Amino acid sequence: MVDNDIGTSGPARGNGKGRTSAARSRSAPRHSARSSGASQEAMKKQIAELKREVSRLNRMLADQADETANSWYQSAADSASDLYHGASNRASRAARQLRTQAHSVSETVQHNPGTISTAVAIGGLFGVLIGLAMARSAEPDPDWFRRWSHWSR
Repeated sequence: MVDNDIGTSGPARGNGKGRTSAARSRSAPRHSARSSGASQEAMKKQIAELKREVSRLNRMLADQADETANSWYQSAADSASDLYHGASNRASRAARQLRTQAHSVSETVQHNPGTISTAVAIGGLFGVLIGLAMARSAEPDPDWFRRWSHWSR
């Protein structure tokens, strides 16, 4: 009896003209290895292309972020400069106004020395009276008073 078992993994038996499934399965890995190698090369090329694309996108994002940061900085600098100039103008007007008023008061004092000294004296008197009234309305701390009077004996 001739052994024509197709499912064996041993060498093919027969006259060698036909291929058994074992012979076909041995040649399939070679063919799939070639196609696998080609597909791996294609995938490597795609991965390299994707890496280049990601790098390009990263550069574009960095450039856009830099431009945005520069525009924000410039905007903030312009706003600060405008605020500084506005404040400077207001301060200069206030200084001129104060100078004018000080000059006016100075002239008034020079022309009326008696009136000014009387006004200052009356203001001082009112200050003293207000201070005395506040001192009388505040009750002294009895503990402090007793301690002080006790030590003074």
